[in-house]
Amino acid sequence: MTSKTKAKPKSKVARSRTPRSAAPSPSPVPTPPPDELPLAGTDRRHPSLGLGLWAQGRWGQEDERRTRATLGRAIELGIRWFDTAEVYGGGRSERILGDGLAHAGTLNPPAFVTTKVSWEHLRPGVLRAALFGSLQRLALPKVELYLVHAPNAHVPIGETMGELAQLAKEGRVGSVGVSNFDVDELEAARAALGSVPLVVNQVRYSLLTPDDGEAVLGYCRDHSIVVEAYSPLAMGLLAGRYLDSEGPSPELRRQDPNIFGPERLPSLLERARGLRKLAKDEGVPLPSIALHWLACRGVAPIFGASRPEQVEEILHAWGVRPSDEVLERADTLAGGRRA
Repeated sequence: MTSKTKAKPKSKVARSRTPRSAAPSPSPVPTPPPDELPLAGTDRRHPSLGLGLWAQGRWGQEDERRTRATLGRAIELGIRWFDTAEVYGGGRSERILGDGLAHAGTLNPPAFVTTKVSWEHLRPGVLRAALFGSLQRLALPKVELYLVHAPNAHVPIGETMGELAQLAKEGRVGSVGVSNFDVDELEAARAALGSVPLVVNQVRYSLLTPDDGEAVLGYCRDHSIVVEAYSPLAMGLLAGRYLDSEGPSPELRRQDPNIFGPERLPSLLERARGLRKLAKDEGVPLPSIALHWLACRGVAPIFGASRPEQVEEILHAWGVRPSDEVLERADTLAGGRRA
C-alpha cells in the first residue's frame, strides 16, 4: 500500500444475520472479528479484519495523542491485525504501534503485525537494513508478515525476493507478501521466492473502486494468496462521508485523485448515496455492506480510524451481516447499473 495515492478463498464468510429493522446504535463493546483466513505454507491464520496505521504519527502532538488512544481502543476491543510501513510518517507509525503493543503487554491471541519495505529499499543489503530498522521501531524480534510496498522497475524482482526468502528462512519474518502487484509481477515474485510461499497481495479494493482487486483476485485464489484490501471504505465515502454538504478538503483531493478527482468524484458520490439508501432501507450500517461485500470474496479489509469511536463503529458494522440479496443489489448499484 503506497501512501494511499498509488493505485498501482473462494467460500463465502458466514456471519450472523441481523433482522431487517432500524440500524442499531454501536455497541459500547463491539464483537471482535470472528473469522480468519489460511496462510499458505504455514500453520498460522490471517485475521479477517485489520486496522491500518498509514495516517498515524503524521501530525502534531494532539493528533498523535488521539491516534495512540485509537490504537489502544482497537487492542482493547480485540483487533489483532495491525498494518503499517516504514514510510508511514517517516517511521513514526511503526514507533506508535510498537509503543502501543508494549503498553498492552501479553495479548491473547497475539498481535499479527504487518509492515512494508519501501519501493526505494528493495536491493538486498538495503532491504535487510530496512527490516532491522522496522523491527527496532516496532520493538519486535520479528513481524508476522513483511510486504514489498510496491514494485520497482529499476530493481530486479529476483534480487528482492531472494533476500526476502533468506530473511524468512532466518526467522526474521513470518511470511512474505507484496502490495500493489499485478498478475505478471505476482508470477515473477512467486518464481523468485522458490520454496518460500508468497502469501499476500495488498491492493486498493472497495465496492466503489474494485478495479485493482478484481484484476488479481482470480490469480490469488488459484495460488492461495490472501488479498488484503486497503481503502475498503473508499476513503470514507462508504462510511457516509462527503455525501451531503461537506466535501473533501483540497489536500485530500490532491492526495487521492483516483477517488476525489473531478472527473470521477460526482459518479462515486451518486453511487455511494444509492448504497446509503439501500443500507437505510435494509436496516444495516453502510460500512457493513462495504466490508462484507469484500469478505464474501475471501478478501481481508484493512480499515483506517483516527478516533476511538470510529473503531467501535467499524466493529459494530463488521458484526452485522447483510443478506446475500442485499450484497448483490449493492454490487449492482455500485457498478452504476439499475437494480
